[in-house]
Amino acid sequence: MHILHLDSGPSMRGGQWQTVRLAEGLARAGHTVTLLARQNSPCLERAREMRLDAAPLSAPAVRRHSRRADLVHAHDARSHTIAALLSAAPLVVSRRVAFPIGGGLSRLKYARPRHFIAVSEYVRSVLAGAGVGPERVSVVYDGVPLLTPSSPGEGVLAPASSDPQKGAALSLQAAGLAGLPIHFAADLERELPGAGLFLYLTYSEGLGSGVLLAMSAGVPVVASRVGGLPEIVAHEETGLLVENSAGEIAGAMLRLARDRELALRLAANARRAVEERFTVGAMVEATTQVYRRVLQC
Repeated sequence: MHILHLDSGPSMRGGQWQTVRLAEGLARAGHTVTLLARQNSPCLERAREMRLDAAPLSAPAVRRHSRRADLVHAHDARSHTIAALLSAAPLVVSRRVAFPIGGGLSRLKYARPRHFIAVSEYVRSVLAGAGVGPERVSVVYDGVPLLTPSSPGEGVLAPASSDPQKGAALSLQAAGLAGLPIHFAADLERELPGAGLFLYLTYSEGLGSGVLLAMSAGVPVVASRVGGLPEIVAHEETGLLVENSAGEIAGAMLRLARDRELALRLAANARRAVEERFTVGAMVEATTQVYRRVLQC
């Protein structure tokens, strides 16, 4: 298959990592892959470092490349809009976010794709609420690399984000109540080794690939009981889920800091869950099956 991927993200967030990992996996499996990403974006630079066929995203480029592709896969809202207007090939759209879909023109845009890939069952329910039929939606969970298991440290690590929905202020408040130092990481894959605990607080979440990275690295997780997060974190088995209350969060953090046996058990279970369900290979294979169903080949 020849797949054209589109991503307009200006930064390297979870969705962009999934885009380049999927593109690389498809190329390794023998498919022809082209990625169009925002000019000068980290996603475009990373794709080129991985020696993928990658170029700046533009309307003329979408028109030209989609004529040669079997299928176009849009990975974010803006590229979905561009592809809905310009793609000459069947369109698949990844839906990663948990917020509701608007009416009017948004509904028209969502009528265009042949199929949607929802990042969780929760996101599938959001699409259903907007009138997208179940036959047009498949759930494919994120995949992450298997990182070297971490040697437990003392500090709390949280993802850096300026998005108010991602709970940075709540993380600071909870860490202050617990009396634990907290560091906000821009590069999770590099900074997870040695972390004592990974804190992922959010008010809206499609899935949470940062949590999967922490689970892969064997770092115990405390995460909000929001959106798709309960689909990857089993409370008291692979991590601790909390309501967005500073007191409850601080209590969970202190519990793991004081009970290292519990923290290590949760981390080991989480690592096994990633190995069994959330690898890049599993994500690539499940996405390929969606493509084949769409193209009926």
